Amino acid sequence: MKESLFTVIFNLLITTIIFAGCECNGNEKNETSDTEEKNDEGYVNPVVRRSLPDPSVVKAEDGYFYLFATEDIRNIPIHRSQNLVDWEFVGTAFTQETRPDFEPNGGLWAPDINIIDGRYVLYYSMSVWGGEWTCGIGVATSDLPEGPYTDHGKLFRSNEIGVQNSIDPFFMEEDGKKYLFWGSFHGIYAIELSDDGLKLKPGAQKRQVAGTAYEGTYIHKRNGYYYLFASVGSCCEGINSTYTTVVGRADKLFGPYHDKEGNSMMDNHHEVLISGNSRFVGTGHNSEIVQDDEGADWIFYHAVDKTNPEGRVLMLHRVIWEDDWPKIIIEGIPGTTLQPKPSFRKK
Repeated sequence: MKESLFTVIFNLLITTIIFAGCECNGNEKNETSDTEEKNDEGYVNPVVRRSLPDPSVVKAEDGYFYLFATEDIRNIPIHRSQNLVDWEFVGTAFTQETRPDFEPNGGLWAPDINIIDGRYVLYYSMSVWGGEWTCGIGVATSDLPEGPYTDHGKLFRSNEIGVQNSIDPFFMEEDGKKYLFWGSFHGIYAIELSDDGLKLKPGAQKRQVAGTAYEGTYIHKRNGYYYLFASVGSCCEGINSTYTTVVGRADKLFGPYHDKEGNSMMDNHHEVLISGNSRFVGTGHNSEIVQDDEGADWIFYHAVDKTNPEGRVLMLHRVIWEDDWPKIIIEGIPGTTLQPKPSFRKK
């Protein structure tokens, strides 16, 4: 009897250690699902209960969606899904040997994943907490969405580009030109990149497009408008986090961006898109908008779950458009009510 109990406890301990090693070390592949509860009719937020802050998502050539996040799982975790709801951890962008090192002891934050000229290009922030003049943005590439990624080093640091707290990159291509947007509570800026997206274009000058209330920029083009999504408030104070997702609109990529009343985002005016509720707070740093097979738009962001406030979990919501403005409708009791899943045809 004692030997049997010991064996059971020993096996459980080994299983726990193996799982924790895959999650924390960031150098192993783990094909198990991160979605704890599945339902064919719908889903309940969070779609991933692990901490996956600052999500960025891309649809790859293999038909999967790949999601990248700030390295609460070290070396930038990568998850994949076929339906935006059921996610599995497939590895990390870097290993201890290949991770960027231009900011000693820095963390890898707020990745932005893209497909540029047929390869996967990953922009990332590297910073130590409070290092607002030494932090910067770098870039890495891979032939496969799951990596491995080859680091090409930094594009710039705050003290080189003259913008305090240069983090939170976002890439966008417009009229054949490639641009990087970035910034965190000291203005949102943009600058043109080289044709391959791996360097600043020689002679390019930065330009400011939004004020000092924002970070986590994402720009979405729809029906002739440009929508600048961003986050305001505090991201990282647990259940006291005030992070809120906001948006403004413009007729041109570089603005001016305004709220519904015509007030400028340069003066920190905006529309609130996602805010805290009875279950989730710190609702910010949204991903790209993703469209399902029925034409519905979906967006990810992170939040702190009041019932289990460790980390920032992954949230998913449908984006509704009213009078050419985005809107999020949260029905029922947050974190409990079943929501309709994105629609994807089986292939």
